[in-house]
Amino acid sequence: MKKIKIAGVPEHFNLPWHLCIENGDFKAGGIDLTWTDVPEGTGKLCQMLRNGETDIAVILTEGIIKDIAAGNDSKIVQVYVSSPLIWGIHVAATAPYQDISDLKDTNVAISRYGSGSHLMAIVNAKMQGWPTDNLQFEVINTLDGAVEALTAGQADYFMWERFMTKPIVDKGIFRRVGDCPTPWPCFVIAVRNEVLSTDAAVIGTVLDIINACTAGFKSRPAITNLLAKRYNQKEEDIAEWLQITEWSQDKLNRQIFDEVQNELAALGVIQAKTDFEKATG
Repeated sequence: MKKIKIAGVPEHFNLPWHLCIENGDFKAGGIDLTWTDVPEGTGKLCQMLRNGETDIAVILTEGIIKDIAAGNDSKIVQVYVSSPLIWGIHVAATAPYQDISDLKDTNVAISRYGSGSHLMAIVNAKMQGWPTDNLQFEVINTLDGAVEALTAGQADYFMWERFMTKPIVDKGIFRRVGDCPTPWPCFVIAVRNEVLSTDAAVIGTVLDIINACTAGFKSRPAITNLLAKRYNQKEEDIAEWLQITEWSQDKLNRQIFDEVQNELAALGVIQAKTDFEKATG
């Protein structure tokens, strides 16, 4: 039995991995796959790949491309979710801000530098026509940290996946003033190069198993109810989310890679670009 460590955010996108683990699909393929939930998100996942704390990460496209360009010795082996991520832009329910335009020159909460919440705050600022070098960041680590920071007035807004954050909006803790979809597929699967060089066949089997699951995931019986229960969501919210979410079984193509990297370079997030061949496998 080959031991493989995998990590990702504790969000509904990753239920297929948990179902495959619970159903024994990986063990049937000779793989002991151990999952770690990482609520801090992509910045922490990049660090875990660098440190060898995980072999595989299910990770935001823009975050891992940035980190590979900065020296992370990993490769993107395929796209996991091909649809955009819908980032909700949230403020405290009692905050005076009513529109995205009101947030110019205010303090944005981010899980950590290099995370999706950090990079997408820069993307959103560019879309709004704000000077990106004026952005002020407050590191809050997790969604719970964001609740504390916005409620206490230590930060003014926070960008996080819209549907995972909706229960906090429904409780009257956050108010959503707008959305910012990623202009690219949101999640990819990245693997440390050391693991790829020694266990390429094992990684191939892992991908075959998860791809078989995601290909039919949306048509599974009672999947809306299962997702709602697992992630404390309303069924109507999950149904809406499923309609706009598409899993992928394909490799990342050069055009999308170049689009993401060029955008990050234009925003000053990437200082030196990396090659498509070096970053993907």
